[in-house]
Amino acid sequence: ISGLSSLTLAILLGMVLGNTVYSRIAGPLNEGVSFSKGQILRLAIMFYGFNLALTQVASVGMPAVLADALVLTSTFLLTYWIGIKLLKVDKQTTLLIGSGASICGAAAVIAAEPVVKAEAHKVTIAVATVVVFGTIAMLLYPFLYHLGWLQVWLSPQDYGVYTGSTIHEVAQVVVAGNAVSTEVGDTAVVTKMIRVMMLAPFLLILSFALTKSGGTNGEKLSIMSRLKLVKVPWFAFIFILVVLLHTWLPMSANFETLMIGFDDLLLTMAMFALGLTTHLGAIKQAGVKPLILGAIMFSWLIVGGGLINIGISFI
Repeated sequence: ISGLSSLTLAILLGMVLGNTVYSRIAGPLNEGVSFSKGQILRLAIMFYGFNLALTQVASVGMPAVLADALVLTSTFLLTYWIGIKLLKVDKQTTLLIGSGASICGAAAVIAAEPVVKAEAHKVTIAVATVVVFGTIAMLLYPFLYHLGWLQVWLSPQDYGVYTGSTIHEVAQVVVAGNAVSTEVGDTAVVTKMIRVMMLAPFLLILSFALTKSGGTNGEKLSIMSRLKLVKVPWFAFIFILVVLLHTWLPMSANFETLMIGFDDLLLTMAMFALGLTTHLGAIKQAGVKPLILGAIMFSWLIVGGGLINIGISFI
């Protein structure tokens, strides 16, 4: 289904089964489902590095790197402020929605889950915002470009960077970029992949930020003391190692295809397990505020992300 990745389809199928027949057979399967949501998920994030290579950065240059960094930082911080301060959305859901909107959609949401320690239904809510608004963006961006509204401000190359730095999912970026031309599609995907490379440092910073800043008696802890408390997401560093190996070691096209396919399978298993343990009652209880937050950040990605890209194009 165009724009819907295997991750999205897996979590939807998992939710259907999880809210119908799964409860009757959950007993003997619980251990395997938990393993899929935990260890298999971490392994999948590590192997996601086979999708990326450092040489991709050179092909689009510093404007794409700068656009990605500014969009990621502004989107995540705005999501946190609006979600917590204005909409009063719970912290875990806000952090997951921010991760998905600012980096790489569902993959970022499920990568952030072990750091945030969120419940299954909160992960599902965050993934839903990625699916809904990312799909709209996938159709809206080419429409606005062909209308001529974006061409006034952005060259085809700039449009590719804009698409890659602001649309949620990799699959959605592929569709939106190639709707203009193959060259624009290539620029968009490479820009998106650079954004994905920022996932590992993002997870480390997030882990540090979530570490308690106070000691047992309420005193302030030093930076070194806080660093010792940080639960380091080691899978994120192995992800970087895989990217480096993929960049420097010669690998056959068949091996790369095999590893990317294997990684897709692992991610799909993790999302299916997540869907199985997601109950609709918990989602209803969360209310419409997470979707409102997702809509606000979608608007920011279009307008704010557009202004960032236009500004960079003039540098």
